[in-house]
Amino acid sequence: MHRRRRTALLLTAAIAAAPLITACGNDAHPGAAAVVGGQRITVSQLEERVGEVRAAQRAAVQNDAQYQQAIARTGTLTRDTLHTMVLDRVLHRAAEDAGITVSRKEIQEMRSGLEEQAGGAKALETTWLQRYGIPPQRLEENLRLQLEAQKLAEKLGTDTTRPEFWKTLSEASKKLNVDLNPRYGTWDVQKSSRADARTPWVRDVTATQTQQPM
Repeated sequence: MHRRRRTALLLTAAIAAAPLITACGNDAHPGAAAVVGGQRITVSQLEERVGEVRAAQRAAVQNDAQYQQAIARTGTLTRDTLHTMVLDRVLHRAAEDAGITVSRKEIQEMRSGLEEQAGGAKALETTWLQRYGIPPQRLEENLRLQLEAQKLAEKLGTDTTRPEFWKTLSEASKKLNVDLNPRYGTWDVQKSSRADARTPWVRDVTATQTQQPM
């Protein structure tokens, strides 16, 4: 189980920075932060997701100074959140095309293992929020993303750092015709990543996981 979690948690370690390649125009998709597979991620949906993080940060600290510090540490939150929302759809399409599914039981097993390492459910939620900008209500969505990546890599006979894995995501990006509003950056089809994206949680957690026994 430890090995499965370590493999899954490699996903976004390789996409912290990607070159500029493609972008979409505001006029083509008014009110959209991105269009993925013909479906719009609206600006209001993106703002709602960002608001969830800010609300969780506000609830987690005791005074305004601490809250302002939390905001400063997550200054690229809006763009990073959009990156996660798009990547989730790209990865899900790649997993779906490969016949991969993730069960509720598998998500719970991963969560239980991480909670054990973190020192409890609350400690895990706090860690994901403070370090990675993932609010408690979105934690299991993120774990599903990790599990889909891990299963896809296993089916391809590789891992999430190898070109074979990213080629598969690139193919899914092309099929979905990912189209970002330039306000939020650009999407690299080859890397399946938004330019200047910062999603450090996988890198950090992977380093922790590798210290665990097999």
